[in-house]
Amino acid sequence: MAFKSGFVAVIGRANVGKSTLVNALIGKKVSIVSPKPQTTRNAIMGIDNGPDYQIIYIDTPGMHAIKNNLDKAMENAINQATADVDMIVYVLDGSKPFLDTDLKKLQSYAKSKYEVLAVVNKSDICSYESLYPKLAKLNSIKGLAEIFVVSAKTGKDLPSLKNAIIQRLKDEIEYFPRDSYRAQDVKFDLAELIREKILWLLNDEIPHGVGVEIDSFENENGLARISATIYCEKQSHKSIIIGAKGAMLKKIGTESRLAMEKYLHTKVYLDLFVKVKLNWRDKVKVDNV
Repeated sequence: MAFKSGFVAVIGRANVGKSTLVNALIGKKVSIVSPKPQTTRNAIMGIDNGPDYQIIYIDTPGMHAIKNNLDKAMENAINQATADVDMIVYVLDGSKPFLDTDLKKLQSYAKSKYEVLAVVNKSDICSYESLYPKLAKLNSIKGLAEIFVVSAKTGKDLPSLKNAIIQRLKDEIEYFPRDSYRAQDVKFDLAELIREKILWLLNDEIPHGVGVEIDSFENENGLARISATIYCEKQSHKSIIIGAKGAMLKKIGTESRLAMEKYLHTKVYLDLFVKVKLNWRDKVKVDNV
């Protein structure tokens, strides 16, 4: 069989399971995952290399109302991700009602130049009876290439979805080396690993609006030395991140370091700092995605 490749944008509302789906399709952790909406802020490329194909998935931020420059940057990431792809995988949460805005977006994409696959995720936590009227709505949208009901968590029906994507690949170019599965900068990945630990460890105690910046990164002689700053918007948030006698920050640091060692395949020495930066989300460059 001839080699095939292509770019696939994975889009949908916040917290529908896009990152979990991309990670499951590739079989490797490409995007950070947490229970909070808007976990993914940038358009992240993950690469699935098969024996005769290369799929480049673009995992986008969740669509939501725009309130600040960070939100604008996230919307730009979605627009850029869908600007020049071969197909769109539009993900919906099968455990919740489909919103009219989702159906209108799907209809708009279905009328465009792209092939659109509608993917109803989280089938492991909903019954067929509850899905039936939702699927009827999707079937009424003209132009959809196919509709899939899957569970990114359990892997249910993901092989069928992947086969449908592979069948629609049209390029014959090897865009990335065959041993690559990420297309991001290392510092970006390291910052995301820290942010993931913050999202999981702090639960709902602070808003998801924390930022992480890698201040320095040196990797030599079997040891990576990394310094990073965690930005938050209030002094009270800083106190929560640091915790009593620095316990929470130490825990964030330990879990981040272990994740980094697994990612970099080397020992890591990590310094973490916490700074208050008022309205930092409004200071994000809109084109910085």
